[in-house]
Amino acid sequence: MSEKTPPFLVKNPHALSAEDVVQQLESQQDGLTNKAAADRLEKVGYNRLAEPEKEGLLKRFFKHFHDVLIYVLLVAALTTALLGHWVDTGVILAVVVINATIGFIQEGKAEKALEGIRKMLSLGAHVRRDGEWTEIDAEELVPGDIVRLRSGDRVPADIRLFKIANLRIEEAALTGESEPVKKEAVPVDGDADLGDRYSMAYSGTLVTAGNGTGMVTATGTETELGRISTMVREVEKIATPLTRQMAQFGKVLSIIIVSMAAFMFFFGFIFHDFSITDLFLAAIGFAVAVIPEGLPAILTITLALGVQRMAGRNAITRRLNAVETLGSVTVICSDKTGTLTRNEMTVRHIVTREDDFGVSGEGYAPEGEISSGDTAVAVGDYPALESLVEVMGICNDAELRNKDGQWEVTGEPMEGALRALARKAGLQPKQYERVSDIPFDSEHKYMATLVHVADNRQHILLKGAPDALMNLCQHQRGKDNALEELDRGFWEQQVEELGSQGLRVLAAAARDVDGSMDTLKEEDLEHDMVFLGVVGIIDPPRPEAIEAIKACYQAGINVKMITGDHAGTAKAIGHEMGIDHGERVVTGAELEAASDEELVQIAQEAAIFARTSPEHKLRLVKALQAKGEVVAMTGDGVNDAPALKRADVGIAMGIKGTEASKEAAEIVLADDNFTSIERAIEEGRTIYDNLRKAILFILPTNGAQGLVMLAGVLFGLELPLTPVQILWVNMVVSVTLALAMSLEPSEPNVMNRPPRKPGAPILGFVLLWRIAFVSVLIGGATVIVFLVSQGRGAALELARTQAVCTIVVGTAFYLFNARYLQASSLSIKRLFDNNAAWVAVGVLVVIQLAFVYAPFMQLWFETVSMHPLHWLAPFGVGIGVFFCAEIEKAFSRHFFESKLNG
Repeated sequence: MSEKTPPFLVKNPHALSAEDVVQQLESQQDGLTNKAAADRLEKVGYNRLAEPEKEGLLKRFFKHFHDVLIYVLLVAALTTALLGHWVDTGVILAVVVINATIGFIQEGKAEKALEGIRKMLSLGAHVRRDGEWTEIDAEELVPGDIVRLRSGDRVPADIRLFKIANLRIEEAALTGESEPVKKEAVPVDGDADLGDRYSMAYSGTLVTAGNGTGMVTATGTETELGRISTMVREVEKIATPLTRQMAQFGKVLSIIIVSMAAFMFFFGFIFHDFSITDLFLAAIGFAVAVIPEGLPAILTITLALGVQRMAGRNAITRRLNAVETLGSVTVICSDKTGTLTRNEMTVRHIVTREDDFGVSGEGYAPEGEISSGDTAVAVGDYPALESLVEVMGICNDAELRNKDGQWEVTGEPMEGALRALARKAGLQPKQYERVSDIPFDSEHKYMATLVHVADNRQHILLKGAPDALMNLCQHQRGKDNALEELDRGFWEQQVEELGSQGLRVLAAAARDVDGSMDTLKEEDLEHDMVFLGVVGIIDPPRPEAIEAIKACYQAGINVKMITGDHAGTAKAIGHEMGIDHGERVVTGAELEAASDEELVQIAQEAAIFARTSPEHKLRLVKALQAKGEVVAMTGDGVNDAPALKRADVGIAMGIKGTEASKEAAEIVLADDNFTSIERAIEEGRTIYDNLRKAILFILPTNGAQGLVMLAGVLFGLELPLTPVQILWVNMVVSVTLALAMSLEPSEPNVMNRPPRKPGAPILGFVLLWRIAFVSVLIGGATVIVFLVSQGRGAALELARTQAVCTIVVGTAFYLFNARYLQASSLSIKRLFDNNAAWVAVGVLVVIQLAFVYAPFMQLWFETVSMHPLHWLAPFGVGIGVFFCAEIEKAFSRHFFESKLNG
């Protein structure tokens, strides 16, 4: 039986004319209606590739047994089974299974969280529906849609190009050809190779220059990318240097455990009168005591929950090793527009040779008026003003939409502000028909359009950087519409004055041509262009970003602002943001002229960089790293990708960022807000702290039990704990108390301490000392309680029950010490600021009481009921542990504060 042909499939669209493609897809040159698109979506399905094959449930479950420490426990279970101690065997296996189950459940939750992050990183597409340009999720594209492509976009589907302007696309994802391909709108031969189909833009490829429009010919698995089953991008799995470090730690620990267990066995056999069975049980007890079997699951849970919290604060983690690096960041290099500022631009000033004008209104709402002084003016009374507004409104790719009473821009924010200005002036864009254009490019710094108006007239409209336009103009429009020689000094003074107020300055120029032109070329701009004036656009600073910058400085993190704006603009905004340390503003020209050695010095001294290009960012990153700085770099353009990759933490903009920049980055900001960077660093430090706290809390529990077992063998005592009792302690501590560590709030001083040194061990000398100190404290106290209980004539089962309760209660009290690495826990607020800790203690109390008093638990774990007075010793030890640990913490704060920070 032949395979069913998918609906709306066009064969060899690259060889068909635009009209034939439209006809075969049953579409229109103006695109589909929303209803037609919805109907097609039901038939063809969503525009996405097949999900990667997931591991089966059994494989996901049993892989949690693939750990060297778990292997040691399984050997211990086998040994106890051979010795006929079936209860011990059952409990050991139960603990192993419970640990695997917890890991299995939490991994499922982590995968769901990461799936949500994948959706947050989904691709967008500019599509024409119902005759209007709008932005939709690329998954909703269908064959027959008209799509617009711009520089920096990732092509969302296979598209037959109809109209292009200097369009170049990198097709390495499909063809392996790294050089961008210049596209054309004319059909090519039907047998052309994939790389020679110049009339097509293929899904997953990257627009590197120019723009274009075309019709979607294939989506999802029907695209060329879908046919070769290549995933464009995938968020990284939970695997970080830390988890790999902990895996290595497990291997080393297993060797130490087996060696120490063997030593105990032979020491007890040679120097004491233990039976072989008792020595095996002691060695097994020591092994299961020291193995922190719950630690891998706790680390995974802490990391997954932390990444979820970061996503909730608009910082989406694409590569989880960034979480660790965030704690070490010493410098943030941030873009200005939209990150430090609102990215809701508004034209505030207009300067022509006729007059200076003010513009009222906020944001993109086309509400406000143009005034001279305090008097509103009619734009038609000022020819140069009218021409300038025409250029700004028509030489423009943005569109304004009123969505639920809120005006939004589709396109560049600055162009949205210019559209709003044109609407305030009463300009009607539909009166102009665009014939051809030259898109904005960072090299020539302007955009030009050729438009057709009534009476067979055409205009060339030009807007862009003032210096670039002045280089193209010899004349200016003066008063009474007179043509004058360009007064460059006057305009440079105006640009400087507006820039000093923190305004973004754009210029306008134009000329009339006859109605015979059909293509606009760069050489058409080299003669007869008339300079019309400049506009000052404000992008106000985000108030919350100002506070975030202060927080960064307090945290020992320097902030550097990098912008393409003029030096005056950059200085004014930097001053307002609190970044102007010193008076120096370094321009792109200075960076260009500086040697690598000079740049290292400049990068250290200056905090504001103006008139920069993406290439300068890469040099700045290298210069800062040369001095040992750990750099977080923001970026949004295609050319920012090298700097983002080179930075220790690349941060892409989720809203205005290109797909290329997002792919190169470790973190994506969902709101493009600098505050989210500061919060991400705070959250990153908190996650790292919580990982350290989890280790700092769990290891002393294991150390104390190991010490108890070791002391029993070395001194020839009755074993204070049995293997199953040890496993009970490990299980209840991991399942209850340690889980609370993953939900810890930030330390009080988390953003008041210097960054962590790169490469610093997760546990430095001070914390390793604390683990040893608390291990000896709890372990020693447990041995003493056991011996005193026996000395007073208590039965062995009662002494062991008291010993178990002593470790559990001592550990519960120590939980409240470990919740703060440095700060004192002797505070009512700090004792009660994590409800999860108290819930965990409550659960622990219930199950520990069952351990002591429930008959079936007494049978399994060889415990007996305790008189209320028997609880005094465990609680006394717990209180002693709490205060001794606080004294140690205060001592460490006083003498070793820098080492505590890592």
